Amino acid sequence: MHEELKKYIENARNIVVFTGAGISTESGIPDFRGPQGIWKTMTPIYFQDFISSEDVRRESWERKFSNKDILKKAKPNIGHLAVAQIVNNNDSAHLITQNVDNLHQDAGVPQSKITEIHGNATYASCLDCNLRFELEPIKKAFLNDGTIPSCTECEGLVKQATISFGQPMPELGMQIAQMKIVKCDLFITIGTSLVVYPAAGFPKLAKEIGAKLIIINNEPTDYDHMADLVIHQQIGEVFSKSSSKK
Repeated sequence: MHEELKKYIENARNIVVFTGAGISTESGIPDFRGPQGIWKTMTPIYFQDFISSEDVRRESWERKFSNKDILKKAKPNIGHLAVAQIVNNNDSAHLITQNVDNLHQDAGVPQSKITEIHGNATYASCLDCNLRFELEPIKKAFLNDGTIPSCTECEGLVKQATISFGQPMPELGMQIAQMKIVKCDLFITIGTSLVVYPAAGFPKLAKEIGAKLIIINNEPTDYDHMADLVIHQQIGEVFSKSSSKK
């Protein structure tokens, strides 16, 4: 691990780690806004369109169950495993993630120590009553006869449990995230460009309450000037056992 980063972690009592799409690119999952990003090759589906159009809902499920669903094959990488170690080795530590790929859980972070502010793509939920649905039965029915899922309890619309463009952020998740941040003394951002609000304001909040701020990202961010430590490097290299850069 990067030596200076290691010292900050060792001296912290209450750590919050904030991750974005960049931590999962080394697992083969493209980011959203990079040169090969998802939104360069695919138009996002807006929440209101999903709500109002059966054709759009059908397209959404077709995308999910196509052979291009790379989440099915993705495995945690060095970055995910390092974050799991940081969070699990500190009783007060918490992970806030913008990612929907479930790789932090796969790496060993318990659900109780994760706040997923953009949801999770590995299951679905009812938009009305929030009942959870596993994807495999939905996939089987959809591929068999094109059935678009609806809630078995309230007949509401069922959607992949991620936050789409135009969909309100989860109020409880944002409250938990902010509560964790105002109690931390070290805030580490990993693999996020820090341009999507309101979550992009998390580093500023951490600095305002006196926490140390570390930014790990391949490209510069608008918050680099505020950080106590900035590392522009591949995430796997930062957390590699052989890394000793200062």
